[in-house]
Amino acid sequence: MQKSYQVLKKAIDKVGVKAVAARMNVSQSLVYKWCQDSDDTAKIAPSGAANPLDRLQMIHEITEDNEIINWMCRHAGGFYAPNPQDHELPSVGGRVLKNVHSMIKEFSEALDAISQSYNEGKRITIKEAERIRKEWEDLKCIGEGFVRACEAGKFDKKS
Repeated sequence: MQKSYQVLKKAIDKVGVKAVAARMNVSQSLVYKWCQDSDDTAKIAPSGAANPLDRLQMIHEITEDNEIINWMCRHAGGFYAPNPQDHELPSVGGRVLKNVHSMIKEFSEALDAISQSYNEGKRITIKEAERIRKEWEDLKCIGEGFVRACEAGKFDKKS
C-alpha cells in the first residue's frame, strides 16, 4: 500500500504545487512538506507538517466512525464498503453454498427494497433510496467477503 505522502505527491504533481497551494490558501512550502516522507512513524510529520490524508486518517482512528470515509468516497463519486476482517471470513468448514445463499438473500433484499419503493406510487423517494443504498452496500460486503474467502483458500480443503 502506498504511503499518504506518495498518494498526495502523485495527485499534486498532476496539477502542480502552485495550483494546490493557491486554491487551498496555503504556502507552496507547506504543500511540498505534505509530499515528504516521514522518518518517525510515531509522529505524523517530523518534517514539519501533517498532510491532509494523515490528518483524516487520524480523525478516523480517533473516532472509529466510517462515515468520514463514506463522505470522502461519496464526494469522489463512489462509496465505501469495508472489507471483512480475516476472522470474519468463513472457514474450510463453512459451506460454499451457504455463502452463495447469503449473497442471493442479500440480492433479493436489495431487489425487494427497489420493488417496494417503486410500487408505492411509481417513484422512489430519497428515504427509499437510502434503504436501497443500504441493501446494495450489504450485498457488496457479503460478495467481497465470499471472494476474499475464496482467495484465502477458505473453501479449499487441501489448504
